[in-house]
Amino acid sequence: MLVGREGLLADLAAESAPGGGVSVRVLSGLGGVGKTSVAVEFAHRGASRYGLVWQFNAEDPAALAAQVGQLACALGVAGRPGDLLTAVHARLAGMRERWLLVLDNVMDPAVVRQLVPSAGPGDVVITSQRADWPDGWMLPVPVLARAAAVDFLLAHAHDEDAEAAGRVADALGSLPLALAQGAAFLRKTGRPTARYLDLLSSERARVLGRVVGGGYGRAVAGAWSAAVDQARETPGALGLLRLLACCAPDAVPVRLLLPDGRKLPGGIDRDVARQLSVLTADRLALDEALIALSDFSLIGPVRAGMVSVHRLVQANTMDALDEASRDAWRTAAASLIVRALPDDPGIPGGWPRFAALLPHAEAVLPPWHVGMNHLAVFLFQSGSHHAARAAARRLLTACTWRYGAYHRGTLTVRYNLARFTGSAGDAMAARDMFAELVLICERIKGYEHTETLIARNQLASHTGEAGDAARARDMFAELLPVEERVQGPEHPSTLTTRHNLAYWTGLAGDVVAATEMLAALLPVRGRVLPAGDPETLTTAFVLARFIGEAGDAAMARDMLADLLPLRARIQGPEHPETLITRSELARFTGTAGDLFAAREMLAELLPVHERVAGPVHPAALTTRHNLAQFTGLTGDEAGAREMFVRLLPVRERVQGPEHPDTLSARRGLATWTDPPVRPRRVDESAD
Repeated sequence: MLVGREGLLADLAAESAPGGGVSVRVLSGLGGVGKTSVAVEFAHRGASRYGLVWQFNAEDPAALAAQVGQLACALGVAGRPGDLLTAVHARLAGMRERWLLVLDNVMDPAVVRQLVPSAGPGDVVITSQRADWPDGWMLPVPVLARAAAVDFLLAHAHDEDAEAAGRVADALGSLPLALAQGAAFLRKTGRPTARYLDLLSSERARVLGRVVGGGYGRAVAGAWSAAVDQARETPGALGLLRLLACCAPDAVPVRLLLPDGRKLPGGIDRDVARQLSVLTADRLALDEALIALSDFSLIGPVRAGMVSVHRLVQANTMDALDEASRDAWRTAAASLIVRALPDDPGIPGGWPRFAALLPHAEAVLPPWHVGMNHLAVFLFQSGSHHAARAAARRLLTACTWRYGAYHRGTLTVRYNLARFTGSAGDAMAARDMFAELVLICERIKGYEHTETLIARNQLASHTGEAGDAARARDMFAELLPVEERVQGPEHPSTLTTRHNLAYWTGLAGDVVAATEMLAALLPVRGRVLPAGDPETLTTAFVLARFIGEAGDAAMARDMLADLLPLRARIQGPEHPETLITRSELARFTGTAGDLFAAREMLAELLPVHERVAGPVHPAALTTRHNLAQFTGLTGDEAGAREMFVRLLPVRERVQGPEHPDTLSARRGLATWTDPPVRPRRVDESAD
């Protein structure tokens, strides 16, 4: 049963329209992707259009002479003098009816030059793992779409477990040959689909080594043997394939792992290093290896320095090695990935490299490796707070098992998990986690150790985020002189505490004092920290906000308008801090008098904020709050009331019934429920 190939069949039919000379198309793709099945189905569907349909098994050039002889007999030219193939071509050129030749599994381009006639009313369909054919001939054959793969499995399974079928399709990379094998197994054994998934995990080599019935005649594990044999003739190609097999399947940044002219890191197995050194010793060796692997469809097209490999090609490549060799290659891949990671995950310029390496580090590095902590911090710094929290949870479990609960590395991960939890929106949980961590740090490291002071800073911040602004202010006021004495008045951590003291002073009600403190801090941060540092941008943001809270909404609006493009450029247009800046810019645009513009800005921002931060993140809820308020201020009182009706229970559930943001939402609902006096401005912001 051929599924998911109607587009390919239509393309072949369009190319083979009557008239003209010989038409040649190449179905090119990975072994097992179903090229032959498409060609056979095309021949079957078009049989009535052709006077002759003939298929060559072109994998073995030595066997072609006998196949040409059989075609000559069918054409009635077998007994004529001279070269038999010439006679066949002459007969095909003179036919009135259209003919179709299928050259299946061509590995040697010379076979095509030999067999394809130069004239005649015919179509030639070639199937090949090679990808170096003329562009006008190429018709790439991809793996099946996931939905088609799932439907195919369910059609043969004895259950209707669509979730398990989807996971099987993912595990098999939607490769048709592997799907056919899986479908046959499910149909013949009656096992649940989930059980087959377990077998793929525990007995992969044995399961994939089974020969598929129903006319396929080969095992998945052997689908690429000829291609690998051809590619290995290029120095370094097999070593590159083994390195790629260790990584995640998609978008391997191969030039980050093997930069031109750079020696391999130490600690790599001697035999592995010998194979990889071929790729680094010569400036063109890596390019030639990539070309060889691409020519035989063992890798996907190279795009922007990224290489993709089908997961079953990876599995087959690793299964061909013994356990010691597999471990050696994985160790080498881990060393190359760690070397490629930037030193500081807090610098935005390194974020694209972190993003490119992340899936491959997760595939290769041990879960407790320090590189995994760097990647979790990158996720946090770049704004993926929920992903950062999930990564830190996995890392904490691994580090606790590997090193113990009070190891320095474990405590670092515990600190990060608490911080990421707060940034993901759960301030109360983060506060409690930091309260426990402060006690541990005080006991193990001392009351004035740098790490203890940092933990105290975070505890104070999350105490405020959990709703107690006055307590947070007092905790920072107590902490600041200690940090100034221990670390110095211009240490970055001390400056962070100064910023936080000003911030919570403002939220506790004294925005004038907060504005003065931030105005004094901003030039110091600008001088001490690198240009464009996110911490400096944060101080500028809070200063603008409190200037607005103190009564100068127009100045706040203008300052935020200047700040927004800086944040978008440095931190990214969808970074949480950038989105919060957009939200506050909208609020002060409205407070300065343009109510309709504020409402439109917030309406445009809200779906982005909910998608990036999550629909119940406090920052997204603040955007909802402000949109509701400006909806009422622009005349839609019923709309504002309905929005606050929906917002209030979410605030109560997420932040608690007595949190200041919840109280603000309750006041908003009261304002737009039969309001006695219509407000003319927004004097408060839930945050």
